[in-house]
Amino acid sequence: MSHSLFISDLHLSLDHPRSTELFLHFAANVAPKAEALFILGDLFEYWAGDDDLDDPFHQRITDSLRKLNAHGTRIFIMHGNRDFLMGKKLGAACNATLLDDPSMIDLYGTPTLLTHGDTLCTDDTEYQRFRKMVRDDTWQTQFLSQPLAQRKAQIEQLRRQSESQKRSKEMALMDVNLDAVHALLRQNNYPRLIHGHTHRPAKHLHHVEGHTCKRWVLGDWDSQANALRCDRNGIRWEAIPA
Repeated sequence: MSHSLFISDLHLSLDHPRSTELFLHFAANVAPKAEALFILGDLFEYWAGDDDLDDPFHQRITDSLRKLNAHGTRIFIMHGNRDFLMGKKLGAACNATLLDDPSMIDLYGTPTLLTHGDTLCTDDTEYQRFRKMVRDDTWQTQFLSQPLAQRKAQIEQLRRQSESQKRSKEMALMDVNLDAVHALLRQNNYPRLIHGHTHRPAKHLHHVEGHTCKRWVLGDWDSQANALRCDRNGIRWEAIPA
C-alpha cells in the first residue's frame, strides 16, 4: 500500500555513530518502500552552512538521500532548531524539497499540518528570543559571512551552553504549550498535526471548539530509531529493524 514516512530529531554527527548507521540502513532498506519521506527538522546535530557540504560525513548522508530519491521516494526536509541554516544547496544535494515551517499537506485525504515543534514551546521564553534572533535574515547573512571554522566554533560553544541550560530547566518548560498548540490548530482550521522537537513520541487528542484533532509527536533517534507511517487507513508507528 502506498504510504509516507515521517522522522525527526536524528541529530546526525560523527559523535553519534549508532544513529548514523541506523539512518543509513533506514534510507537503504526501509524508506525505499515509501512514496515520500518527510524529515521534520534536526536531521543533523547542527548545520553551519551549505559550504560544509563537502565534509565527508555530510556527503554520506546526502548521498544516501539522493539514492533514495533516485529509487522513487520523494524527500521533504524541514528546518529544525539545530539545522536551521540548511539552504537550497543542501536541498539540491539530497534531491529534496525544503518545507516551510509550518506546512499544510493533504495526506491521503486528511489535511495535515507539519511543523518541527519548537515554536510551540512558548513557555521557554529564553529559547524563543534566541530563535527569533537566529531566524532573522540579517543575522544569518552576517553569520554566514564568517569563515566556516569560526562558525563551527561558535556553534560548538552555543551547544555547550544549551546543554548546560537544559539541565537547569524544568522538563515541562521545554514541552509544548497547549494554548500554543490549540492556537495553531485553530489558525489552520483544525487539522491533524505532526511534529517533533520534544523527543516525546506519543499520540494526543485535542478538543478545540467542538473539533477533535490528533497530534502525533515524533521521537528522537538517540536510543531507538523510529518513524511514523501514514497511508489511507491512518497512522501507526513503523518498526525500523537494526
